[in-house]
Amino acid sequence: MVSRDQVLEALEGVQDPELGGNVVELGMITDVRVDEGTVNIGLALTIAECPLRNQIEGDTHRRVLAMPGVDEVNVRVTAMTKKQRSELMSVARRRAREGAEPTQVSPTTRVVAVASGKGGVGKSSISVNLAAGLSAEGFRVGILDADIWGYSIPRMLGAKGRLEADADTQLIEPSEASGVKVISTGLIIEDEETALMWRGLMLGKALEQFLKQVAWGELDYLVIDMPPGTGDVQMALTRMLPQAEMVVVTTPQSAAQRVAIRVADMARRSYMPIVGVIENMTGEIFGSGGGKELADELGVPLLGSVPLDQSVVRGGDAGAPVVLDPEAGPAGRAIIQIVERLVQALPPAELETCTGRIAKLLAHLENGAA
Repeated sequence: MVSRDQVLEALEGVQDPELGGNVVELGMITDVRVDEGTVNIGLALTIAECPLRNQIEGDTHRRVLAMPGVDEVNVRVTAMTKKQRSELMSVARRRAREGAEPTQVSPTTRVVAVASGKGGVGKSSISVNLAAGLSAEGFRVGILDADIWGYSIPRMLGAKGRLEADADTQLIEPSEASGVKVISTGLIIEDEETALMWRGLMLGKALEQFLKQVAWGELDYLVIDMPPGTGDVQMALTRMLPQAEMVVVTTPQSAAQRVAIRVADMARRSYMPIVGVIENMTGEIFGSGGGKELADELGVPLLGSVPLDQSVVRGGDAGAPVVLDPEAGPAGRAIIQIVERLVQALPPAELETCTGRIAKLLAHLENGAA
C-alpha cells in the first residue's frame, strides 16, 4: 500500500506555475489520508475563485493516481486562511531571493514527453506534428529532440543551420521552423550522416545543457521527443523537469503494446503522469484497437488513432508536417483532433493567476499601511 510520505513525494511534482514552487513546499497540501487504494487529499488555494484551480487540481489528481497501488484519488479544494496566504508569500519571497530557476524552461510551460517502448512506431512523426499543430493553434511552442543518437526532428520539421550562442547571454539560440523553436544534436554536428558515439553520462549532460543553457523564452508547450526505452535520458528528464507529463505512442500490435507498458511503468515509478495513449499506423496492414487496449490497461484516455498514411512519410522527408497541410488527409485530420484533446487535457497556464492576484493584493495592503 502506498504511504503518506510517498504521496507527498509525488505531489512535489505539482507546480504552482507562477511561483515555480511545488504545492508541498508552498503549504498548499493541508491533508493526506490513505485508505487501502484510496487517497484523500486536502488542497488549499490562495483564493476560492483561483483561475488555475482546474489545472492544479487536475495535476494533483493525475500525479497521485499514476502511483502504483492507487485506485482512487479524492481532492478536496478549499481557500487558504489569512495565515496560510501570509506563509505562502513568505516562501515566495524566499525563493525569489535564492536565485534563478534551475532550468531555462519556465514553470508555466506545459512539458509533454512523447515516449515509446521501442523504435519504429512513428514517435518522432507524432512529436513533430503535435508541436506544429500546437503552434498552428496560436500557442508558443518548442520541441526538444532528446533522442540524442537517433535525431530526426530537424529534417522532419525543416529546421536548418547550426545552433549558436548569443554573445551577451552565452545562451544557445534555438532554431525555428513552422513557428516552433527547435533544439537537436542534429543542429550541432556537421551533417545528419554523422554518428554520435556518446556514452550514457554524455547523454545526460547533453540533455542538461539543452534545458539549462538554451534561451527557450516563454513557451506554452515544450514537446520532448524521447528516445525509445527507459534509459539515462528518461531518468534525467524526470529529475530536471518535474512538471513533465507523458504521452505514450504505440502501434496496434500486441508486441508494441507489451513494450510500451514498460515506458509507462518507468513514468509511474518516477511520479510522471501519463496524459494518454496515441495509436499510430492503424489500418489494414497493422490492424487497430491495440492503442485502446493499452489505454484501458493503463487507466488513461486514448487521445486518438492515426491511420497509416504515405503523406506522413512525404511530409517528414520534406520538412512539411502533415498537420499544417491545408488539405490534410486522414492522418493530418486525426492529429489535429489529438492536438485539440491534448490542449483540453493540459490547458496552458492562465496569464493572470491566483497567486499573482493575491501578491498584488498583499502589495497594495502593505503600501497602504506604510
